[in-house]
Amino acid sequence: MTDVTAQFARYAAAIRHQDLPAEVETRTRFLILDLVGNIVRGRHDAESSAPLMAAARTMGLAHGNHAVLGEASRWSPAGAALLNGAFAHSLDFDDTHAAGTLHPGAPVIPAALAAAELTGASGKDVIAAIVAGYEVTNRLAVALPGGDHYDRGYHPTATCGVFGGAAAAARIMGLSAAQIEDAFGIALSQSAGSLQFLKNGAWTKRFQVGWAAMAGLSAALLAREAFRGAGEALEGKAGFLRAYAPNPVPERAVRGLGQEFELMETAVKPYPSCRYGHANVDAALALRAEHGLKVEEIESVTMGLPNKGMLLVGAPLAYKQNPQNVVDGQFSGPFVVACALAHGHFGWDSYPRMNAPELRALMPKIECVEDPEVQAEFPAYMSGKLTIRARGQVFTKKVVIPKGEPANFLTEAELRAKFHGLADAVLGAPQATQLADAVIGLAGAADVNALTRLGVPRMETRLAGE
Repeated sequence: MTDVTAQFARYAAAIRHQDLPAEVETRTRFLILDLVGNIVRGRHDAESSAPLMAAARTMGLAHGNHAVLGEASRWSPAGAALLNGAFAHSLDFDDTHAAGTLHPGAPVIPAALAAAELTGASGKDVIAAIVAGYEVTNRLAVALPGGDHYDRGYHPTATCGVFGGAAAAARIMGLSAAQIEDAFGIALSQSAGSLQFLKNGAWTKRFQVGWAAMAGLSAALLAREAFRGAGEALEGKAGFLRAYAPNPVPERAVRGLGQEFELMETAVKPYPSCRYGHANVDAALALRAEHGLKVEEIESVTMGLPNKGMLLVGAPLAYKQNPQNVVDGQFSGPFVVACALAHGHFGWDSYPRMNAPELRALMPKIECVEDPEVQAEFPAYMSGKLTIRARGQVFTKKVVIPKGEPANFLTEAELRAKFHGLADAVLGAPQATQLADAVIGLAGAADVNALTRLGVPRMETRLAGE
């Protein structure tokens, strides 16, 4: 039996900033920047944010001195982890690990920030802890594997993410390997997340990821106080891997641990929607530009997707062709491709235009199919193939590596542009620039307090939809 729990615990306890390869250290700061922008804007633009904050206040989570990015009021450690985690995932614009089919940053980074504010940890310790959290989250998803976990109806960002959040928070608190094993055992009791949100565009997708961040932090805090957690939490007979998927491969979780970094296999999103639709958005934008296609010329469109992509953005087709809200749109292949073809752009500002006549006319013409060529690229890549019939001709483009993938990653300038597109409206451009600089310079920070202060609006900003 592979001792996944013990190996992960030893890894998280021992990881140090000075031992990280330079490219891993740099990529980690880029991933933090990407997520921080999502949190700041998610606090304001997601329709689920106000009721979640109201409930959190009622639960007493607003009594503290922790920052929720994009929000003026202060919160308890648990409240900050919950809200930052939920807001990070609310725009569906956060990072993606293709092989694990999850979003590791949203549960891991908020747990780490809350623990760092609590303990006064240095920027270098925060970076190292976040690397540990990404490795635990991504490697667990690969070991399930993620596809089997999805087939059982689980949402791995939340179910795997709670363990990554626990690892990151525990490392920041300086817990021993034995204590981190307890934290994993406690996190096991809180590992939850369902795909049933796809039925009606529910807000539970965002909530359960924020809850995973809070639960990971809570697991580490309990372990710090000598609270006992279940042994063999990950590989045991009733542990995570065996209970949550039919055919796990535990050895995959620890293969190359410490030498190979699954964090480097994490992509960032140039578009605010389910990653499975992005290759087709890239293809739509390219074909539109190359051939000067006009929406009124389009007779039909076929989106080629992998099998798991069909589950999330392609079926049932009639439902995907008729999105009724933001969550529907985030998981609608026809919507995201229609935006790209009709407007030559797909961004967060596309959602208020969901009922535009040109989109409503085009979406019923867009069919989603499982494509063998695309499936062959999965899980290495979330590829796509778009076929457009227009002007009596057929235009086809296959995109193997969509923009933002590790092999096609965004530059720092592109990441900053995405960040400013999200944060400027909340913080103002000057403060947003200071915040971005603080994230990029995190390794030199004595603690995270300056960074989190810069994420708080100096004056409450009201945006459309708040």
